[in-house]
Amino acid sequence: MVSKTGVYVCHCGENIAGSVDVAKVVNYSTTLPGVSVSREYLFMCSDPGQELIRKDIEAGIVDRVVVAACTPRTHEPIFRKALEDAGLNQYLFEMANIRDQDSWAHWGDKEGATQKAQRLIASAVAKANLLQPLQQRYVEVEKSTLVVGAGVSGMFAALDLAGMGYKVWLLDRNPSVGGNMAKLDKTFPTNDCSACILTPVMVQVANHPNIELLTYSEVEAVNGSIGNFNVTVRKKQTYIDWDKCTGCGDCVTACLGKTDNEFNEGLDSRKALYIAFPQAVPKRAVLDQDSCINCAGSHIGKEHKINAKSGEPMLAPCEKVCKTGACDRTLAHDSGGESFDINVGTIIVASGYQAMPKEPFKEYSPDSPNVITCMQLERILSATGPTDGEFHRPSDGQKPKTVAFISCVGSRDKNHHVYCSKVCCMYMLKEARLIKEKYPETEVYIFFIDVRTPGKDFEEYYNYCRELGIKIVRGRVGAVDQLPGDGLRVRAYDVDMDTPVTLEADLVALATAMEPSAGLADLGRKLGITCGSEGFLKEVHTKLYPVETSVKGIYIAGCAQGPKDIPESVSQSRAASSAAAVPLTAGRVPVEPFSSSVDQEKCSGCGICVPLCPYSAISREEIDGKVRAGIEIALCAGCGVCAAACPSLAITLQGFTADQIFAQIDALTSVAGGGPID
Repeated sequence: MVSKTGVYVCHCGENIAGSVDVAKVVNYSTTLPGVSVSREYLFMCSDPGQELIRKDIEAGIVDRVVVAACTPRTHEPIFRKALEDAGLNQYLFEMANIRDQDSWAHWGDKEGATQKAQRLIASAVAKANLLQPLQQRYVEVEKSTLVVGAGVSGMFAALDLAGMGYKVWLLDRNPSVGGNMAKLDKTFPTNDCSACILTPVMVQVANHPNIELLTYSEVEAVNGSIGNFNVTVRKKQTYIDWDKCTGCGDCVTACLGKTDNEFNEGLDSRKALYIAFPQAVPKRAVLDQDSCINCAGSHIGKEHKINAKSGEPMLAPCEKVCKTGACDRTLAHDSGGESFDINVGTIIVASGYQAMPKEPFKEYSPDSPNVITCMQLERILSATGPTDGEFHRPSDGQKPKTVAFISCVGSRDKNHHVYCSKVCCMYMLKEARLIKEKYPETEVYIFFIDVRTPGKDFEEYYNYCRELGIKIVRGRVGAVDQLPGDGLRVRAYDVDMDTPVTLEADLVALATAMEPSAGLADLGRKLGITCGSEGFLKEVHTKLYPVETSVKGIYIAGCAQGPKDIPESVSQSRAASSAAAVPLTAGRVPVEPFSSSVDQEKCSGCGICVPLCPYSAISREEIDGKVRAGIEIALCAGCGVCAAACPSLAITLQGFTADQIFAQIDALTSVAGGGPID
């Protein structure tokens, strides 16, 4: 049957028409084999533009459609729906991206851009002429969700989904939920106690009947696709029986081993056997085996030594004081922890951020104990911090008389991170205000490149800080020098005064950049989603689809996507939970119709395709007495890896057959406006 392909070229305002001669492209399209009509319109994605397509289909003028416009990533569903509304199979459609791949890339070269548009359309038409109808397929959805990361973003996402009646697995690699917000003293612009507003949320997620906490756990592997993800979780070894532990803390008090306290940003030490922080949820003890000194010769997994005099087992101090038997060091423990699988329909990644350490900034004397990060200052100001909330400098415990803040340390810096960390200006102002209000005699200076306070009530907060007497200096700090007696000298340049500035300070706080959390790139690989150039997880579209990822059914929220403050993180997490609930509510989801199929006559059963499939959709099975490859259609995502790798050419990817691809190549390399490609 001879196809009747319609070509519809969009001006996209000036986005395409400003660089491409649309009329010339439309005239050229009418000369292509199989083309029955070619039209142009200012905005083809608008209702009138789609109506042009629908009318031609209903009139029987076209039975294939090619739209030459912008990216199919965002606009292809619009046009497929137009085909369906007109009674044509939606997969008899092909899109030529003459905006992103042509007009934008060749702006200023109208002749070249026009020729390239002609070639792209010729390629799309060649494929469209060979398209065959495909049927939409659906799979049933497992009505549960995995939320990775139990900071404020992850907890709100979990609570929203659990409130809708869905099962939620809330996973975090730390022993307690709470994330970075649990480390903060106050939150801007209202100066609410961070713990006061966060702790009730932590308790809610722990007590909700639809939420199961998987703290001190990590994602080990992810298989499957939207509606049916199989996730392997590794529960790290606590060496304490959490079913018996009551969180009384007796074992922590008795423990003799010590190491740096990561919750207090290394400003003090914690025990080898510890509870993450006073408000921890779940409040359970964890043994850090690397810091354990094996008191009384008691080693994990070995029988106790016997006291020669009493004949009694020699117990470690933690075992002696534990009233519930949760500390039993004779039990065999697997240091790798316990792995198990869970099945979920959707996944939300809310893995948060980490504050950049001070060590890379040699110009700021990071070896000085009195040069600290602003996150360390949060812990100093916190009532649960290393100084019980008293404002002391680390070197000698004395109250600083002069404090200097330095902004954009690692942010907006081509040597580290070119992006703005977004919250630094405000958290410096907040910490400066807390110091100035409690210790009005303390001199506080903030060195800004420029002040960024775009949020609600933020400008008023900034103005109030200035009224308190906090001194604002606009200019980048060049260096911080160590002086005798643990003093510091800040050397900067005041842009407004056009003069160098030197300031002697007792304490310097660095507003270091918000970085992607450790291991985020590896987690992204396991999930099949990518990171952007800045290292945060990449969304499908910055404006239109900010919580969706390239993998259907996996969503991102909070600082996993980029730097955000608390309200913005919560807002995005609730948007992600709503998006994740859509397939759960529907009960079934459409899956990729462009699935692979195996020609059993050609298949040799070599099995090369089996380990290559990222969705575990292929297996070797016996068919008519011979071992052949079989594809589980519900799992196949149409990536085409198997078809490309098959040495027997036995696998075909529907919608991307060899005939269609070679037809596209021939069209691209044939005479198309600018002549043949060499």
